[in-house]
Amino acid sequence: MKPIQESVGKKPLLGWLIFLVTLVAVFLLGLLASSIMERRAESVFAYTPQVKHNQWEPRNEVWGENFPREFQSYYETSDTSFRSKYNGSAMIDMLEVDPRLVVLWAGYGFSKEYNQGRGHYYAVEDVRNILRTGGPKDENDGPMPATCWTCKGPDVPRLMNEIGVAEFYKGKWAGKGHEVVNPIGCADCHDAETMNLRVSRPALIEAFERQGKDITKASHQEMRSLVCAQCHVEYYFDKKRVKGANYLTFPWDKGTSAEAMEEYYDEIEFSDWTHQLSKAPMLKAQHPGYEIYMKGIHADRGVSCADCHMPYKSEGGQKFTDHHIQSPLNNVANSCQVCHREETDKLIQNVYTRQDQIIENRDKLEELLVRAHVEAAKAWELGAAESEMKSVSMNIRHAQWRWDYAAASHGGSFHAPTEIGRVISTGIVSAQEARISLARIFAKYGFNDEVAYPDIATKAKAQKFIGLDMDKLNQEKADFMKTLVPEWEKKAKERESTYEVKM
Repeated sequence: MKPIQESVGKKPLLGWLIFLVTLVAVFLLGLLASSIMERRAESVFAYTPQVKHNQWEPRNEVWGENFPREFQSYYETSDTSFRSKYNGSAMIDMLEVDPRLVVLWAGYGFSKEYNQGRGHYYAVEDVRNILRTGGPKDENDGPMPATCWTCKGPDVPRLMNEIGVAEFYKGKWAGKGHEVVNPIGCADCHDAETMNLRVSRPALIEAFERQGKDITKASHQEMRSLVCAQCHVEYYFDKKRVKGANYLTFPWDKGTSAEAMEEYYDEIEFSDWTHQLSKAPMLKAQHPGYEIYMKGIHADRGVSCADCHMPYKSEGGQKFTDHHIQSPLNNVANSCQVCHREETDKLIQNVYTRQDQIIENRDKLEELLVRAHVEAAKAWELGAAESEMKSVSMNIRHAQWRWDYAAASHGGSFHAPTEIGRVISTGIVSAQEARISLARIFAKYGFNDEVAYPDIATKAKAQKFIGLDMDKLNQEKADFMKTLVPEWEKKAKERESTYEVKM
């Protein structure tokens, strides 16, 4: 082999070629080194605190000074443009979509207004606007208790720390409207010193304790679901635990299945309201997303809520959790396709197929429940005795609880489709048993005609059927938004101006 000097001497172009290749290689290595140094610098900068604040700082933008990437992605929850086949981030008037719900909730606040929830960014705004919270005129007025603020933002753990948990649960919803003004955010889920995940709501800790479990032993991966389980669960207000307080409690003492929680409620004779038509003692499922998720294949495989709804992303030298909490269907590449290799359209269709199949049977149960409520009202009109109606009422209660357990969990038809399908089927059985008992009562009282199904083709018709004065309710809400809400915001601004933040 000839020495390189001799080869270059005979072929000068070869020398220039070697020189250029070397120059390019050095340039590329320089770029690589620069990129590495830049990313390391970004990494150091990202975790260098810019401000110092305590655990009870409720303003998300203050936390965002130290974690700008997470904060920026969190604020994307304000985007309401995504709409899937059934839900999404847009506000949807669910009573208009399905007017049967008005009859199912007759006598309860949900018959006034029920909207598909928007992102966490709107938590405070949406609960102020919804007709269910009424149009209170002062801090002691209105239909809802203060406990209804519990999941709406980081002002809640701040206030619980200041006045105590039981005291927070006392009083009317309007009494704490000036205190809860920051929407769901950083302090709800993170420790201010370490940024580790933390549970800030006592109800979840107390539910674990009653089951003999120590929530502090949970792994980081488990915490990526448990911080969600603070709010995305079934709960009720225990009026007996502390005098004068609507103490928020999870009914998990016997388990988290539909039947176990139903048994718990039956045993303590709890009901959320008495149905306006059937007079049945009803249960309103809140949003048992965590309970149903735990019965699905993803939980069984160790996949957390955050893995799908808040997947990891990378920017510069940083890998971090995307705080744009949303449907995985709007982020399939970073959620589903991390594990599943199917095409996006195929994965989305898999979800829709499960939803279609579940909702087909859920709709049938809704129809049976409307008929059962209306027929029960007829039985009372005919003079049926309470002893005759007891089993009817319990079957209606159990059937609607199962329907609501499936419907209120939102993503339940995907999280655990076999469990949801099973629960709905048992609800259909209970509804039919109620109607069979009603048929016998009709025969006893000499009524042999069919009870007419009401004309509830629209939300307005359904609300008129149950006797709601929507003009009055809307006017009360408008007056409240015009008079009381500005006072809340003024008081909140004055209070927050006294908070200390160290630069």
